[in-house]
Amino acid sequence: MWRATVLTLFPDMFPGPLGHSLAGQGLENGLWALETVDIRDFAANKHRSVDDAPFGGGPGMVMRPDVVDGAIRSAQETKGSETETRPLVYLTPRGRPFNQDRARKMAAGNGVIILCGRFEGVDQRVLDEHQVEEISLGDFVLSGGEPAALAMMDAAIRLLPGVMGEPDSLNEESFERGLLEYPHYTRPAVWLGRTVPEVLASGHHANIQAWRREQAETVTRHRRPDLWSQYNGAKKD
Repeated sequence: MWRATVLTLFPDMFPGPLGHSLAGQGLENGLWALETVDIRDFAANKHRSVDDAPFGGGPGMVMRPDVVDGAIRSAQETKGSETETRPLVYLTPRGRPFNQDRARKMAAGNGVIILCGRFEGVDQRVLDEHQVEEISLGDFVLSGGEPAALAMMDAAIRLLPGVMGEPDSLNEESFERGLLEYPHYTRPAVWLGRTVPEVLASGHHANIQAWRREQAETVTRHRRPDLWSQYNGAKKD
């Protein structure tokens, strides 16, 4: 079973949206499992303090390495050898960008252990000690790693066998072929004077596929020139 273990100061934030819709049904049906580890449980004092002032000065606080280390080791010990094949991930704006390829690789494994940071971040020594993989969802900053963890897990969970009702629909999504997805239309055929493109109602499957590919290429070229360059490079290879 694909298993997610989340190390967090706010365990009540989970499963959150992952407890609903297809991911929630998958959780109920045992297609994946979730556990949370409260980092405060590994604090050494009665106040359950997990942070301290940064060496060198500066604003904010930093999560202590001894406290975070205890949480990590607890998560790894509870599942035995299974954790050896589960990556240990820390969500941070300075991490490598998360993408669809990484989501596929994550879904293909046994699961993931996720460290959610708060404050100014986590002491670098504990990240080095456990060889934590640092991942970013984009060039922006959140209040903590929990929303990013939910988004990352959702990207992987929806790829697990049995979670999506229509597995073939995954092949047409953005990034699966190196392109953004083409636009979609449904009833009514005319809405506020706007009509559905005629080719989509033609019943001619080859023409529909050609139109969708053209639209996907157009939107990718205009909105994501970086992806467009990679796509063109892959075609030439």
